[in-house]
Amino acid sequence: MPGASRPPFTRSLLSPRHWPAWLGVGVIRLIARLPYPALLWLGRRLGALVQWLPSPRRHIVQVNIGLCFPELSATEQAALIDANLRDVGLMLVEFALGWMGSDRQIARIPLEVEGLEHLAAARAQGKGVLLVGGHFSHLELCARLVSQRIRIAGMYRRMDSDVFEWNVLRARLDYADAMFEKEDLRGTVKYLRNGGTLWYAPDQDMRSKDSVFVPFFGVPAATITATHHLARMSGALVIPFFHRRLPGSEGYVLRLGAPLQDFPGTDVHHDTARINGCIEQMVREAPTQYLWAHKRFKTRPPGQPPIY
Repeated sequence: MPGASRPPFTRSLLSPRHWPAWLGVGVIRLIARLPYPALLWLGRRLGALVQWLPSPRRHIVQVNIGLCFPELSATEQAALIDANLRDVGLMLVEFALGWMGSDRQIARIPLEVEGLEHLAAARAQGKGVLLVGGHFSHLELCARLVSQRIRIAGMYRRMDSDVFEWNVLRARLDYADAMFEKEDLRGTVKYLRNGGTLWYAPDQDMRSKDSVFVPFFGVPAATITATHHLARMSGALVIPFFHRRLPGSEGYVLRLGAPLQDFPGTDVHHDTARINGCIEQMVREAPTQYLWAHKRFKTRPPGQPPIY
């Protein structure tokens, strides 16, 4: 199987400089043991704290929402900003549950999955599948949830902390079919050519040379072209994949759309704009749950000033 292998434990991970990280991992494991309703309660309390604590992230969220929702009044924008900051608390506990929750805990979470017939049809054709989605606050947990129904791989960026890299990669490999570092293009293409299903979120500004400026909510956004190239090199179908959290403790809805027709085409700009359009539709359906704290527009077209 291509992709990352399970990282070995080395004595260097016990160095005193890693002790704070191990403490953080211990807290995450404790949070992940909470019953699902209690975990959400904790997330909402943390979210209320995040909303009121001074942070440069509020400015980023404010700028992004102002750019992407100019049709909203100042009052409506302020309400969306506050709701999105509160959602950060839920994101923190959902990451804990996705990484460290037991299989029994994950199986108890209410879940509705729509559109699995599209995946079945692709597999009947012997096609690999790129499930393309966005960075919503619950993406890590929803990856774990969908892995209960389908064999799925993911792409990831190595963590700065060796302790978190060891713990999180091992946790992901317990439920994922494979995990590919973002630079492992050869392994990713091989996996897709062999009929694998890969979840991919191309909606962050990676400051990559393989980016083009295409609209996102009508704003020029530097967007990586990898979806076009992966589909072209592997022959995989591209299926939009959306997930959202339901109110209270009602769980999650995961939806697989129909494969994009005539994708990839001959124009990388057009294909990349199509992907941004799909993700924009998803965001409009659950705007409070999107990761607006990311500097999506930090790379500007030539001659345009920075906005953050």
